[in-house]
Amino acid sequence: MREHARGYMMQILTASLKIQVFILMFLGLSILASCGKQRLSPSVHLQGEMAGEVTRNSVILQSRMTTGERTTDGDVPGKVGYACFEVASQARFRNSFRTKWMAATSENDFIIKTKVAGLDEGTRYYYRLLSGEDTTRFQIGERREFRTWPAPDVRREASFVVVTGMCFGKFHFGVDTTGKRAYQGSDKHLGYPGLKTILGMKPDFFVGTGDNVYYDFPVADRATTQAELRKKWHEQFVQPRYVELFAQVPSYWEKDDHDHRYNDCDTTGQRPPSNELGIETFREQVPVVDSLDPHAVTYRTHQINGLLQIWLVEGRDYRSPNDMPDGPGKTLWGREQKAWLKQTLSESDAVFKILISPTPLVGPDGTFKNDNHTNFGGFRHEGNEFFAWLKENDFMSRNFFIICGDRHWQYHSEHPFGIEEFSCGALVDANSRFGFQPGDSSSTDPGALITQPYLQEDKSGGFLAVSVTPGKGAEQDKITFAFYDEFGVQLYMTTKTATSRVAL
Repeated sequence: MREHARGYMMQILTASLKIQVFILMFLGLSILASCGKQRLSPSVHLQGEMAGEVTRNSVILQSRMTTGERTTDGDVPGKVGYACFEVASQARFRNSFRTKWMAATSENDFIIKTKVAGLDEGTRYYYRLLSGEDTTRFQIGERREFRTWPAPDVRREASFVVVTGMCFGKFHFGVDTTGKRAYQGSDKHLGYPGLKTILGMKPDFFVGTGDNVYYDFPVADRATTQAELRKKWHEQFVQPRYVELFAQVPSYWEKDDHDHRYNDCDTTGQRPPSNELGIETFREQVPVVDSLDPHAVTYRTHQINGLLQIWLVEGRDYRSPNDMPDGPGKTLWGREQKAWLKQTLSESDAVFKILISPTPLVGPDGTFKNDNHTNFGGFRHEGNEFFAWLKENDFMSRNFFIICGDRHWQYHSEHPFGIEEFSCGALVDANSRFGFQPGDSSSTDPGALITQPYLQEDKSGGFLAVSVTPGKGAEQDKITFAFYDEFGVQLYMTTKTATSRVAL
């Protein structure tokens, strides 16, 4: 009996010892984990992450390290530190890999950006930022995601949204200092309602066509220095709805006048900000070019899949002076970009081809401007020459469409040659306005040569959603263009069936 009791006590002691060892091991692992994975300091924050320029096998990942506190003038101070991205094709980051560690400094505006290559095509990837004051102790950021594009012969559904006119000043403060037309919703602190609507649609990607920020508005807060230009991006990207959207939806970016220098700007003149500073800041603030390639151009094309290819053009860097007399020697695109555009369009075998331009080519627009391809005294000669080339090469039957930003109203117009253009309209309601109809004497189409199936009737913010769908037969592939207001009310929709799948 005594021996039995002694054995029973030994079992209890042994079990107790095992539990203590387990607890010590657990605590040890927790301590080790805390050295490398838990938040080091409440002063280390992130402005959010973005995945840009997704291709079949690469992506540009970006974030910005901040203190997380706003100063009295609304800026978001940066934080010196180090960071890298962890990337995996599994949500739990098994078999993940890391990019190199990068330094966040005042010289690069505390931005962490890198191009990740060698990815598998047609694959969903997850990524997160590892960041800290050094490379040995760091915190792990939230999980983000993107999907690489499949092979060019894969005919698959795809969808994307196009926006312009994201004016922080008009949304928060109104058109003037009295707060006229500023957003009044209780969710104002979250940012633009249109971004929430877009996220709910779960598009495959997002396109900002320019006027992504407004350096010249409000007038009392015009940005001219590098710090002031950067501030315009900080205050916008730190809004919660931007962070939430770009955590799940990859992006492509173009710039226009307001996020280059100022309204209707070109490359000339001494008025600040300078042309060089505008170009440099755009390349710095969004994931549009590889930061290690200073010579990378900002015009490019991406074949999303066998059904869809998009072209994103640069409308500011290569343009002739706006006031130069219009004619063969005046260009908005520049000789090299124009040659590239024609060549890549001719070589494309995608079913649907979409040129996404920061400014309109069809319109109509107002006669008071000389800034774009539709304007009298602007770049109309080059626009007409391009349409003549499209007609000569029969792009009317090659499923070619144009989407433009810049204009503050939504429209669907058809050029006399049959090329259709869709203006996405301003995302921010306070930045929208009425447009011009064909035949209007104050428009660029006083003779009503343009057909316009849709012109937005009410001034409201919104965006354009585009989707492509494979058909059962060779001639049944479809593309749909749909306009929405910022709260998701559909205003107009049209669907086109592919007319030809043979590249000429």
